[in-house]
Amino acid sequence: MTSSESVDVVVVGGGPAGLSGALTLARARRTVVVLDDGHPRNASAAGAHGFLSRDGIGPTELLAIGTKEVERYGARIVSTRAVAARADADGFTVRTREGGTCHARRLLIATGLTDKLPEIPGLRERWGHDVLHCPYCHGWEVRDQHLGVIGSGPGAYHSVSLFRQWSDRITFFGHTGPGPGDEQREQFAALGVEIVAGEIERLDIAGNRLRGVRLLGGTIVDLDAIVVAPRFVANSDILSGLRLSATDHPWGIGTHIPAGPGGTTSVPGVWAAGNITDPTAGVVQAAAAGVTAAAGINMDLITHDHERRLQRHRARTHSGR
Repeated sequence: MTSSESVDVVVVGGGPAGLSGALTLARARRTVVVLDDGHPRNASAAGAHGFLSRDGIGPTELLAIGTKEVERYGARIVSTRAVAARADADGFTVRTREGGTCHARRLLIATGLTDKLPEIPGLRERWGHDVLHCPYCHGWEVRDQHLGVIGSGPGAYHSVSLFRQWSDRITFFGHTGPGPGDEQREQFAALGVEIVAGEIERLDIAGNRLRGVRLLGGTIVDLDAIVVAPRFVANSDILSGLRLSATDHPWGIGTHIPAGPGGTTSVPGVWAAGNITDPTAGVVQAAAAGVTAAAGINMDLITHDHERRLQRHRARTHSGR
């Protein structure tokens, strides 16, 4: 990337939201550059589910297909990390980790989020396989299995009640959080959920297979899969130069960039789509948000360009009188 490059739109992030937005913009005959560092959030998952016609596809395979489709229409995918962005006289300048820059008239931010997991040895390594959080993404794959839910507070009951739809063999672990109160214990009892007290020391793994969890003191509880509720943290560092920062999500599940229904942010000319604005969005919802944001960006550029043409037309008409 050269410092003199200028395009209609820079898309930061090449996941489902960013690539879907880039595809829509490229098909609208916009010049587009996508900046992506090649570390998708769901890379560790065995498959992406709920995407009609692509159910169960490997996450990296899905992005490889999407990349080819976007490039078919002339958009450029650049393997790099965008580290800063700032507004300038007629748009924005984005800087990459290598020091290159690109000017864009509009920005689409689709950098996603980072899952902050409990500090339990072995948990991160099995994330997306038999350590899960989304029943709509992975519930079918662990149906009727023995599931352990790790959590505390109202979110714990939410996770238990959701996964109870897929399995009636659920054990709840409060871990380091406060134990369930009387009302929550009654709810768990009504669902047939066992409650295990005590802090989890680590996951119990044999070979490459999860066997369960080991509690402090040595007790092992056999499990087939584990459910956790991560804290969702928006990947928003690039936005600090635009005076746009992440805020607490109203559901108390982490942080996000607030955005309007079409992806508009509080900074004119900057749109956001996907998990950075909606932490609960799956692959399909993120892709749809990218398309919606792209349509808004294209309409904004059309309106701006038509206004400039109208002003030039009026100037010529006035000078010819």
